[in-house]
Amino acid sequence: MDTALSGIWRHAVVTGGAGFVGSHLCTALLHHGTAVTCVDDFSTGAPENIAHLRDRPGFTLVEADVADRLDAGRDDVDLVLHFASPASPADYLRLPLHTLETGSLGTRNALALARAHDARFLLASTSEVYGDPQQHPQNETYWGNVNPVGPRSVYDEAKRFGEALTTAEAGSHGTDTGIVRLFNTYGPRMRGHDGRAVPTFIRQALAGEPLTVTGDGRQTRSLCFVDDTVRGILAAAASDLRGPVNLGNPTEITMLELAHTVIELAGSSSTVTFIERPTDDPAVRCPDITLARGKLQWEPRVGHRDGLRRTIDWFRKRLDG
Repeated sequence: MDTALSGIWRHAVVTGGAGFVGSHLCTALLHHGTAVTCVDDFSTGAPENIAHLRDRPGFTLVEADVADRLDAGRDDVDLVLHFASPASPADYLRLPLHTLETGSLGTRNALALARAHDARFLLASTSEVYGDPQQHPQNETYWGNVNPVGPRSVYDEAKRFGEALTTAEAGSHGTDTGIVRLFNTYGPRMRGHDGRAVPTFIRQALAGEPLTVTGDGRQTRSLCFVDDTVRGILAAAASDLRGPVNLGNPTEITMLELAHTVIELAGSSSTVTFIERPTDDPAVRCPDITLARGKLQWEPRVGHRDGLRRTIDWFRKRLDG
């Protein structure tokens, strides 16, 4: 952990703190000596993600829907990290209205909490705001190519609205805000059936099942291991950068290459099978991280083979357990 971050914040509120990325954030903040209030309604987060934190001094769990209310329960809040949102296709297609409400009403409530405590606010946005991009790689000045009524729109537009609301809040009230756009984060604590490629491929490989590659498998993604993503998030939180700023790995990998790599690293006998490609599935996805490198001195450290190996090991231990 970066010792330079120790003691910066007294108390952080992490919405969606029992989710995949949120739970890693809670853990990192506690390591830095920051008290953490984790807010989650467990619609997609999991109690086991934060089980190791329950008895830690400084950790508090509040079970609540941020779209309904958000109260930290104490006065010393100096950081609000808004990470509540269904993020996988399986979740946001199952919970379309909840996804939109979390991105709109939930963001409003999280911003109001930050304003009331004069706290730094950081919004977790996503590379999905770029849609199926016509600019490659994508930098923060690109406006995107998003279908506002397609099947992915509930997530894409919730995040785009959250960015607009965060920007308006800073301009209207002077709230100290920042926006990070996360690209394809993966690692331990993902759910095997959440619909994203990495956990799906790993689950299938460990079960000896065919890996289901959509389309012809030539579409690309840029995979960023969760430890790297968390480092970037905390660096953005500790800065005065308003953003948005891309946080992701600029090394692309095709879905077919990813499938074969997972099979190899898992020592699996699985084969690859091809299925229909989802509507509005982006053909390419790769971040330009010039801004993060220059303003945050951040870039990924974990290569995809190392990160996948660590993620496979975590999934295997769960299966063995």
